Amino acid sequence: MESVLDVYKQLYDPLYPVVCIDESPKQLIGESQIPIPTKPGRAARYDYEYVRNGTCNIFIATEPLMGKRLVKVTETRKKLDWSRFLADIALKYTHAEKITLVMDNLNTHTPGSLYETWPALLDRFDFVYTPKHGSLLNHG
Repeated sequence: MESVLDVYKQLYDPLYPVVCIDESPKQLIGESQIPIPTKPGRAARYDYEYVRNGTCNIFIATEPLMGKRLVKVTETRKKLDWSRFLADIALKYTHAEKITLVMDNLNTHTPGSLYETWPALLDRFDFVYTPKHGSLLNHG
């Protein structure tokens, strides 16, 4: 816990940005009935029934001290997807000497996952993990 709090106490340094990352699976749904359109004084009406159109994953990276964010939607959240997202972050921060990533302990969030895909990127990142029972801290 203290290592995460120490990272959050650091002053902003553009050469050493702190980026918090997370992901969330989402269900893709569609309407099964045509909605009733709006009329003056009445909102559109939608049926509660829906059609399930699969799932996706949303990755998000935020740099809280600068108000920056990066979002990527993928079909899955496998280690290859995560590694590609880290490559996107590295491209966004080409000026940085080292990027500190604050993240949860998901089994794909390891240097080994990145090493399998882009071993050269390992030197770009410092990995800081939130405690297993305190992952709310990775949201800045």
